[in-house]
Amino acid sequence: MPETATCWVITDGAAGNERQALALAGRLDLTTRVWQLEPAPPWSWFAPRLLAGARAALPAAQRAQFVPPWPAVAIGCGRSAALFTRALRRWSDGRTFTVQILDPRIDPAEYDLVIAPRHDRLHGANVLNPLGSLNPIDAAWLADGKAAFPDLAELPAPRRAVLFGASHREVPIDTQYCVSLIEALARQHERSGGSFLVSTSRRTPPPLADYLRSAFARFPGLFWGGADDGPNPYAGLLAHAQAIFVTPDSVNMLSEACAVGVPVFTWLPRPATGKLGRFHQALIDSGHLQLLGERSDHVPPPLRETEAIAAEVLRRWRAVRRTA
Repeated sequence: MPETATCWVITDGAAGNERQALALAGRLDLTTRVWQLEPAPPWSWFAPRLLAGARAALPAAQRAQFVPPWPAVAIGCGRSAALFTRALRRWSDGRTFTVQILDPRIDPAEYDLVIAPRHDRLHGANVLNPLGSLNPIDAAWLADGKAAFPDLAELPAPRRAVLFGASHREVPIDTQYCVSLIEALARQHERSGGSFLVSTSRRTPPPLADYLRSAFARFPGLFWGGADDGPNPYAGLLAHAQAIFVTPDSVNMLSEACAVGVPVFTWLPRPATGKLGRFHQALIDSGHLQLLGERSDHVPPPLRETEAIAAEVLRRWRAVRRTA
């Protein structure tokens, strides 16, 4: 592989999209350049369908830099990025191997490879279907997290990480939800003691985060709700956790929890439907996810798909290079 081979990572800057794209790029051993691109109207309204004049969709400063030499590989994640990965395939006369993460909502044949989770129900000869989302979590990542936050090992066992997101149209994460959840977690604590390692996300509404901070104050553990609480201990929480609870709203959060290799639970007052419901059921059927309240000693194998997906990306890219 040439030392000069480059990979462009293209997203709209959304944390979940960038995390998936960077996780994949990090496995390819290429020189990576990160782009955060948000097309202007009317391209933003129709991305990735409206391809004509796509260069003009970029601000002038980015347009001046988004020029040849084109990368060997381009990885996009999200609908906005799908416009530019699609365009790169044409601008480079097919020399850039284009990889689009998540369903681009157009014919997958517009890309060299599309990576869409199974619950998207997108199929094709150039479509890969992991169970969950791509992420960087592996043994080395967890070891780094454990080393970065050694004090978490001193908290009472069993240590349960508790990860909060925000409401989804299928699952309202509101005060009522949190009250019933904390009651269920309190029953666990009464039976087996231990501590709760709680983290909210940037999506969690501040009033709800304040309520959670107050509600968990009666238990041993820690609460992280943002930069005012110090460095983000997310990697340490996962690395030191002996069980993980995750709200059911985020495919990324659930996928990362399931990558750790400890029991993972969620709280669903009623089953979700659509894509999210299919994802929940697939995790349950595969043994990676349990509903809170189920008492099981089952420890699932870690759900780590990024390395295998990256190997397939490299295999297909190299095959194209050999025939070019």
